[in-house]
Amino acid sequence: MIIDLQTTFSGSTAADGTKTGQAITATALSSNIIDLRSVGSVPGTPGTPTQVDEGIQFRDLWLVVQADQSADFAAAGAATLTITLESADDTGISTNATVHYSTAAIAKTTLTKGTTVVRVVLPSDLYRRYLALRYTVATGPFTAGGILGYLTPTPQRNVVYPVGFSVS
Repeated sequence: MIIDLQTTFSGSTAADGTKTGQAITATALSSNIIDLRSVGSVPGTPGTPTQVDEGIQFRDLWLVVQADQSADFAAAGAATLTITLESADDTGISTNATVHYSTAAIAKTTLTKGTTVVRVVLPSDLYRRYLALRYTVATGPFTAGGILGYLTPTPQRNVVYPVGFSVS
């Protein structure tokens, strides 16, 4: 699986490949906000190449969100997390904000080490300039846990089964 640092919403990857998730304790935007406008490209400007001119063909991009490998989420009570993919005209994701994808409320017991909580093809939609993930915490704050969120053309699809699993 390829993880491009330019399309990473939350978390970081060290030189040795170690991934660290963005700490989520309260409602927040992802630590990285992706600017969808390429440098020097102004739509409708003469001389700006178009997809047809360049023969560009897009593959499906996948949104993947995983719980960090280092710690399970912890919280008092029945805390839940809702994750939304949003775009807007500003980096604060507030001007003309649009929600393109939303999870149902995810219980803290589901957010265990390394669990993939979202793996979906990016919805076809009209995206604004800036793209981010919003993490909405409900029913009490989390005290521990981190999230990795990124876009990739090649998501990990293998299923890891629990110890003792056998096929007969």
